[in-house]
Amino acid sequence: MDEKQLETDSQETGKKGFFARLVSGLTKTRNNIVSGIDAVFHGFSKIDDEFYEELEEILVMGDLGVHATEEIIGKLKQRVKEEKIKEPADCKELLIESIREQMNVGETAYRFEEEKSVVLVIGVNGVGKTTSVGKLAGKLKGQGKRVILAAADTFRAAAGNQLKEWANRAGVEMIGGQEGADPGSVVYDAVAAAKARNADVLLCDTAGRLHNKKNLMEELKKINRILEKEFPGVYRETLVVLDATTGQNALAQARQFSEAAELTGIILTKMDGTAKGGIAVAIQSELGIPVKYIGVGESIDDLQKFDADQFVKALFDVEENNVDAGQI
Repeated sequence: MDEKQLETDSQETGKKGFFARLVSGLTKTRNNIVSGIDAVFHGFSKIDDEFYEELEEILVMGDLGVHATEEIIGKLKQRVKEEKIKEPADCKELLIESIREQMNVGETAYRFEEEKSVVLVIGVNGVGKTTSVGKLAGKLKGQGKRVILAAADTFRAAAGNQLKEWANRAGVEMIGGQEGADPGSVVYDAVAAAKARNADVLLCDTAGRLHNKKNLMEELKKINRILEKEFPGVYRETLVVLDATTGQNALAQARQFSEAAELTGIILTKMDGTAKGGIAVAIQSELGIPVKYIGVGESIDDLQKFDADQFVKALFDVEENNVDAGQI
């Protein structure tokens, strides 16, 4: 067996392991949403306004959000009408399909992996931002990329030390500054290092202080000016890290960060053990910003690319091996 085949097999095993963790991690969300949906499908004898209202209430209460729920129910009504469906139980597959469609990340979501790029990662303290940066560095290094980390969160005392630990685990270089140092100067030094070492990805851990959005906006503007001047032509990505356990609060944070920065994607952490996993659907639908990575644990492999098929299968506890994407 050649090395490429071994690598493919290893990736497949990792994916299956992650899917099992995702299924387990979404148990509370599943209990919160799916059991209610099943009760509606089996509790109604006909498809009428009351049936749709019950479904709508369960989806909103399951943190899918009003906007996403309206879209999902709207599509469901259209399909029911087109296909002349009469039995509530026959709607379940259509509902699942509608939820999946709300979450598609698009083909260009991971373009930054394919070309020289700078990835800014922002988020408030406590959401797993620095940990996510470290895990992402490990994933990119595992793909054979030359990665440099910039410890530009100089506001939080432990951030630099924490990132250094992750840099060591991932086997990548880190450019850091002292606590209280100017984040712009850290990014400036990191850009110089990235150019000198011909790095594929410069991954910047930046501070996220939403309580004073004006400062955050000014800081990000300064970092962006430095990148535009010192590193022109590189592909740019700005990811915000959100804690899934905070539900609608995560959506509010995403909205505020989107006002301060041009977000290109979301990393949703702590999906394991939350009843609010439906927030992944809400954020994507409300803000039009794709969830690109989800985290379901502490190890370096517990951050994975978001896959709408996999998420919906895990949410509805459909066995991945036995079902292809179109047959849920």
